[in-house]
Amino acid sequence: MSNSGRRLPRLEDVAERAGVSHQTVSRVVNNHPNVSSKTRERVEAVIAELGYRRNIAARSLVTRRSQTIGVLGSELPQYGPANTLLGVQQAAREAGYFVSIAALKDGGPESLGDAVHHFMDQGVDGIVALVPHAETLQALDALKLDLPVVVVGSSGEGRFSGAMVDQKLGARLAVAHLIEQGHKRIGHIAGPQDWTDGAVRAEGWREALGEAGLPADLFIEGDWSAGSGYSIGKKLAIKRSSTAIFVGNDQMALGLLRAFGEAGVRVPQDVSVVGFDDQPEAGYFTPPLTTIRQDFEELGRRCMDLMLGLLEDGSGTSTTVVEPKIVVRESTAPPA
Repeated sequence: MSNSGRRLPRLEDVAERAGVSHQTVSRVVNNHPNVSSKTRERVEAVIAELGYRRNIAARSLVTRRSQTIGVLGSELPQYGPANTLLGVQQAAREAGYFVSIAALKDGGPESLGDAVHHFMDQGVDGIVALVPHAETLQALDALKLDLPVVVVGSSGEGRFSGAMVDQKLGARLAVAHLIEQGHKRIGHIAGPQDWTDGAVRAEGWREALGEAGLPADLFIEGDWSAGSGYSIGKKLAIKRSSTAIFVGNDQMALGLLRAFGEAGVRVPQDVSVVGFDDQPEAGYFTPPLTTIRQDFEELGRRCMDLMLGLLEDGSGTSTTVVEPKIVVRESTAPPA
């Protein structure tokens, strides 16, 4: 018989060939933890042998779910939101869900309401909201949605389940590293303070310096772009008042390094620099950048774990926090 005449393998075929129950195959396919490694390997081998794929449409008829998650995103061209979105997409796909994305023009009520109504028309099972601004969370709460919502980038403030990277801890790690190097004048080039991440990182910088008895008197707000880091760097190169600078993200740090290089300010001999994000290019800056790494894949997995919990048992709101790590490279050293 030609390939076109063969029926596609079903879950029952996998179960029979592997010598296990239908429920066991379902658990393996859905990555359920209650399966022994030996059984999982046997089932996965049969799945590969038969070329079995889940029938999402049939599953949707049984579960009365669309197997689709709506993702609200704003400021997606920025590195952090873009990679958070990728992490959520990957985790959703691994959990057997499609993703429908709505890119918001802004975080205001009208734009948010239009996107949510679009998702409701699609019959999404839940909504993931990437929340860089506090006003987005407030507008989302005002809609009083009757379906699971997980907020990424915020605790959810008790109104929604939230998955977030500990931004304050990241800032404190950056400052602690510089203090350990012997720096006592540590400035901060911050991200926009109407962004939650920008404000919390600045707060962590202030707290860490205050606890060490050091001044927090060099604070300049940028806009996340390399261009703003460059323009700020040109001014700082003329009047240097710090031996180290914690920069709110790697892009601004890139611009700062360029400005310092043009002005003859040596990094790290004259000024140490720490960034935030650990974007893929950070190790190729001149010099390679010490920075704070955010694990966006793990953030996406935590987000989907919360969503699946809400869908399966309607559990109450909760928050999961991913810890950042410092990656030490060549842009930091003890002060001269």
